[in-house]
Amino acid sequence: MRKFVMAAIGGTLAGVVLTTQIAGPLLAQDNTRTTNVYEQLDLFGDIFERIRAQYVEKVNEADLIEAAINGMLTSLDPHSSYLSPDAAEKMREDTRGEFGGLGIEVTQEDGWVKVVTPMDGTPAFNAGIEAGDFITQVNGESLLGLTLSEAVNLMKGPVGSEIIITIVRDGVDEPFDVSIVRDTIKLTAVRTKAVGNAVVMRVSTFNDQTYPNLEEGLRKTVAELGGIDNVDGFVLDLRNNPGGLLTQAIKVSDAFLEGGEIVSTRGRNPQDGDRFNAVPGDLAQGKPVVVLINGGSASASEIVAGALQDHHRAIVVGTKSFGKGSVQTVMPLRNGGAMRLTTARYYTPSGRSIQALGVSPDIIVEQPKRDPNADSTATDKPRRTRSEADLRGRLSNDSLTEDERAKIEAERAAAEEAAKLRVDDYQLAYAIDILKGLSVIAQQK
Repeated sequence: MRKFVMAAIGGTLAGVVLTTQIAGPLLAQDNTRTTNVYEQLDLFGDIFERIRAQYVEKVNEADLIEAAINGMLTSLDPHSSYLSPDAAEKMREDTRGEFGGLGIEVTQEDGWVKVVTPMDGTPAFNAGIEAGDFITQVNGESLLGLTLSEAVNLMKGPVGSEIIITIVRDGVDEPFDVSIVRDTIKLTAVRTKAVGNAVVMRVSTFNDQTYPNLEEGLRKTVAELGGIDNVDGFVLDLRNNPGGLLTQAIKVSDAFLEGGEIVSTRGRNPQDGDRFNAVPGDLAQGKPVVVLINGGSASASEIVAGALQDHHRAIVVGTKSFGKGSVQTVMPLRNGGAMRLTTARYYTPSGRSIQALGVSPDIIVEQPKRDPNADSTATDKPRRTRSEADLRGRLSNDSLTEDERAKIEAERAAAEEAAKLRVDDYQLAYAIDILKGLSVIAQQK
């Protein structure tokens, strides 16, 4: 370092000599690199011609070139790929919220197809497919050794047709078959309902309709509960949400933040980075928020969970999210197709990348696994215990008015109704219990 500084101070001549000494090898390296690229392209052309001329069967040149392009892109990472004109149009339909299929988001792990998430209300969801399931066979044909695109193509088919997939599930000893009838998938981006005094917003995807659906549903449900003063809090359910549009993730995060950074993206070059900030206005009006996530929560879902967690605006409950912390840019191509290319990583407001790590919940709550071999008709009803009220000759409670007694009974009935939810959805019941507890504390202040 000292010699370099002295040479720079020594004058113009030293600077020229130094530049020449450095630039010479760099130019030589660039020339060598360019030569190697052309040699590799010549090699590709040679292989292409030999396949076309000597392969045992006649090949479709266009399909061969598309396969080569896709192979080049998929070798980069699991999310970069080539989209044929048909596939590009299907992707545009997906973001509009309507498409055909089973209703599952999949990835590939160790050569097998792994379910990232089943989408709400779809044939796969109704058939009991779960995030983390491995699909090993389709109609008896093994998927091992196939690319993800090839495996997905096997699962495609006409609407109304049946498909049998073989599932390997953690905690279940033997693989089992699931029969699913393909259907047109129409996704409602957000479903909102009241559970007790909590507003539950189930966000199943991030498409063009997500924020408008969320805002409309939230305002309507708050009004049904008699206004914001009667609301304990909000549950933002992002479980099994595979993501979608970055713009919608930013809007949903902004809906509960008064300001500050939501997410930043950083590409290969520093100038390609971007930062997105919230603007004033909180739809929840400061009420507590619980965000539910699991291993099926990916991409845009993780942006929302990470932003609200870093700003301490929400308590994140559930299990670790999927860990997709990369941004894909879809670039239209001249043939009507498109190239999906990973161009950046995204970072939560605290500067953490969740790529391959996921968002860790503040409170880890596992959802009990469903055993497909279990008897669905069996019910374990808790045995009713006797209380003072059941005793003959008991003293009456004369300290309460009829209105006070009715209020206590109503609150007890609501609590018992919420407790029933633990059987169907333990994680959601846990989130609602948190909001109820926070509401009780707030009333005591």
